[in-house]
Amino acid sequence: MRVNRSIEDVKNFFNFTGKVAVITGGSGGFGKAAAIGLAAYGADVVITSRKLDSLEDTAEEIRKLGRKVLPISCDVGDEASINAMIAKVIEELGKIDILITAAGIANRFPAEEFPIDEWQNIMDINVKGTFLCCQAAGKQMMKQGGGKIITVSSVRGLLGHPGGYAAYGTSKGAVSLLTRQLAVEWAKYNINVNSIAPCIFWTPLTKQVLEDEQLYTLFMERIPMGRAAEPEDFIGSVLLLSSGASDMITGHILYVDGGNTAG
Repeated sequence: MRVNRSIEDVKNFFNFTGKVAVITGGSGGFGKAAAIGLAAYGADVVITSRKLDSLEDTAEEIRKLGRKVLPISCDVGDEASINAMIAKVIEELGKIDILITAAGIANRFPAEEFPIDEWQNIMDINVKGTFLCCQAAGKQMMKQGGGKIITVSSVRGLLGHPGGYAAYGTSKGAVSLLTRQLAVEWAKYNINVNSIAPCIFWTPLTKQVLEDEQLYTLFMERIPMGRAAEPEDFIGSVLLLSSGASDMITGHILYVDGGNTAG
């Protein structure tokens, strides 16, 4: 089957007017940047977090851009909460064109001391939560005839690190493989499933690490570009993988890492 696109179609690859994007973890650094970036190019945006009041700053930025924004409280570790969120999105906005699973947690302990309850909590949020969100949104996209899903992995899902990432790295490795699995299964439904895998970047959660001189040096030694990423560094990759420009890209892990995984 051939797909024919006019030059006007190509010129409109990054016009998201009329598109509805759902971003979990919309109050975090990655999720907030993704939501504002998509809104800047015309999308209406749903943002979720367990704490509804934490979404207000992101929501206000989107309103300033003249786009619709729907903040929803959602616990990605709870299947019922996710299903209720998806139902509300369909009730309010009618469809889901884009899903970005930016909700996640990270705690660091030496592997030999890692509390198993904390390990399981990280798996429940980062792995189970990602799957449940993809599953719920994927079912809706199948009804609509397609869509774009972007999971959020990490360079830690590919490479080990001496900084205590036994649970986080394992969870992100699982997210990367889940991304490929869903891509293979759902290609027949015209659903693209890809992942963005960042290096360490500036957020309130990483501030303690990046402001520690010894830890900062440890991380920067592994990043050839010599700096931690900023949340805005991910907007371009979000736009690409959400757009018609990526229609032939699926199952791909896009490392936005300053060369961290290059060598």
